[in-house]
Amino acid sequence: MLTSATKTDSNGNVSFLSTAKNIVDITGATTLTIADSGKICVLKAAAGAAISLPAVTAGKWGFRFVTGLAFATTAWTVVSTTAVIQGGAIVNSTFVPAANENTITFVASAETLGDYVDVYSDGTNIYVNGVATAAGAITFTAA
Repeated sequence: MLTSATKTDSNGNVSFLSTAKNIVDITGATTLTIADSGKICVLKAAAGAAISLPAVTAGKWGFRFVTGLAFATTAWTVVSTTAVIQGGAIVNSTFVPAANENTITFVASAETLGDYVDVYSDGTNIYVNGVATAAGAITFTAA
């Protein structure tokens, strides 16, 4: 997700270095492509919108979505064209499962800054895991 490298000093100590160049603000409806893989997408708009994921068959890809601004008016959704989202999230200390879903929703007025989900595709399924503070903040559904 973050660009990284290692550096070895004259004593043989290895340091881990990283840059945040793959962190992007999302402020409206967005369609992601496989070329966007590895980005940390910060949801930064008062009104949520739909984010379309690349096709699961496009190959291997992954993203993190993080709440970066309160959006009390409209939910943010992360949508797959097929119902292959598997996994779940810990929401208010309770595991919320996802099985054959196609939509992840960050629910308006339940969000907390820093709530997040990670999504990864292996070319067959999309795997999700995440954490949210308030009850009902993240949901999974199949349309």
